[in-house]
Amino acid sequence: MAERATYPTPYPGVNEALDVLLTGARTILGQFVGFYLHGSLAGGCFAPGRSDVDFCVVTAEALPEDTIQALERLHGRLMRSGLAWADRLEGPFISQRALRRYDPDNAQHPSFRTGGTFGVDGYGIDWVIQSYTLREQGIALAGPPIETLIDPILPDDLRRASAGVLHEWWAPMLDDTTRLQSAEYQAYAVLTMCRIGYTLHVGRVAPKPVAARWAQEAYGARQADLIREALGWEHGQEMARLDEVLDLIRDTLRRCSESTA
Repeated sequence: MAERATYPTPYPGVNEALDVLLTGARTILGQFVGFYLHGSLAGGCFAPGRSDVDFCVVTAEALPEDTIQALERLHGRLMRSGLAWADRLEGPFISQRALRRYDPDNAQHPSFRTGGTFGVDGYGIDWVIQSYTLREQGIALAGPPIETLIDPILPDDLRRASAGVLHEWWAPMLDDTTRLQSAEYQAYAVLTMCRIGYTLHVGRVAPKPVAARWAQEAYGARQADLIREALGWEHGQEMARLDEVLDLIRDTLRRCSESTA
């Protein structure tokens, strides 16, 4: 297919899953606008042992219920296909209006989720950060350039969004550590704290490896080893550093308070 040559990834299995998704979305969506790749694949830091395949499908209008049901059936076919990367596809089907600028009153979008589930998800303030990386790094597999579909996002917008994510999502884990019991989530938490710290300081969003290297220098030796382990973690490996992860979350909350004081 002509589309196959446009995929900017050296991973045949990823390309195959994207090809099936793109073909299916075009077939189902009469108001299809574009299909975009973002995240680590677009940013050049994809790690097969840990990364998701982040995408965004843009539609002319919000989707009716029968179309959402058709997308759910497409998702089911992908899950039954045996394709290696089918359950690592993650992303929304979002209207042009909702994509243009984040609106919490227009933030319910049908989505593929990492792990192989489908549903209509509410997108929180972290979508501001994802929109920024999509606008700055997103690659069009079909449709117009992505920067024409998203308004510019300013440094202070990113700082507010990062602070919101930190307080709304991560601060409660200091009291309820259920999610942080897994090695995967500990590694994810560490690298997310690095990214939040970087954004609060610089006013931009960086890929996890870039933000982690910045944090290793900025935070010093006490946390450098924890960050190094999180950077090298892959699915199936152990990571048992809960207390240090909680300390890093507390430190990031403190830095956030100081930066907004």
